[in-house]
Amino acid sequence: MRVLAALSGGVDSAVAAARARDAGHDVTGVHLALSRQAAGAGSRGCCTREDARDAQRAADVLDLPFYVWDLSTEFSAQVVDDFVAEYAAGRTPNPCLRCNERIKFTAVLARALALGFDAICTGHYARLVDGPDGPELHRAVDTDKDQSYVLGVLQPHQLAAALFPLGGDTKRAVRAEAAHRGLAVAAKPDSTDVCFVPDGDTAGFLSRTLGPAPGPVVDVDGVVLGTHGGTYGFTVGQRRGLRLGRPAADGRPRYVLAVSPVTRTVTVGPRERLSVTRVEGVRPRWCGPAPTRPLRCTAQLRAHGMAVPALAEHRADADGERVLVRLDEPLLGVAAGQAVVLYQGTRVVGSATVDRVA
Repeated sequence: MRVLAALSGGVDSAVAAARARDAGHDVTGVHLALSRQAAGAGSRGCCTREDARDAQRAADVLDLPFYVWDLSTEFSAQVVDDFVAEYAAGRTPNPCLRCNERIKFTAVLARALALGFDAICTGHYARLVDGPDGPELHRAVDTDKDQSYVLGVLQPHQLAAALFPLGGDTKRAVRAEAAHRGLAVAAKPDSTDVCFVPDGDTAGFLSRTLGPAPGPVVDVDGVVLGTHGGTYGFTVGQRRGLRLGRPAADGRPRYVLAVSPVTRTVTVGPRERLSVTRVEGVRPRWCGPAPTRPLRCTAQLRAHGMAVPALAEHRADADGERVLVRLDEPLLGVAAGQAVVLYQGTRVVGSATVDRVA
């Protein structure tokens, strides 16, 4: 099988490519240039010049053909602009999920198939298991590194053309294998930030992009407690960085309860007001057949958050498709724009973008 291995410049993608080659596939490496102003060494994202050099070195060690694809225009339009627009609208997006949905498994996969490749290989920690309806997406063995949440947007045709060779191992084992293979990235730290915000200052990035938009910070009774520089600097559930001039009467900490860009208002209040038991999602993506009846499952609202028992229902009407999720246990701080990913055991059933909560 002809396989295109996405080499990010990190240890995971390098070992994934090596395993695909060892499995007998005809592997070609490709590094995705996602920014024309790539940060230099020392940045903590995944789009640096150092990363591109590390990807080239890994391909050389593995004796793979290697190319660089410039997808900066697509990435800017489909991921960065979406990120900014979502925050400007008072929502909290997940850019890694959008990148998987719109870049790696749409733009890259389409180009790979057009060039005659059969599949793309990535270093994601997730497993593909043969099921009665085709490949099923499952959680990784290493629960601390599991990335099935950000892959929950993938549809059956995308899963059928994907390879995730690392899903059955721990990160520790992957690093040891990289060292054994002589890969210089064996001890390279993981990237932890939004790749196009390499300094980790998301609020600063949004402020520079969107400009100042000051407004009030109020409590649940509408009493003004302070001011802010822009609602895009806040997300539901946030506690730090509120800089309020007046403590709560009961002395307890306050949390962001709501963000309203239209009125430029940030509402804060006690932790218990963050409790959510009902989530409505739009733009559902199913990893297999869409459920035709209410589905007992678990629902996860953050990449490394807790999955709670739930009942999910897929609805389609004149207004489009929606997913209604009733949580058996309340979750705190669920924000519009996040993804709700549904599981049955370790299998990913599908996902939707949170639109409303109650």
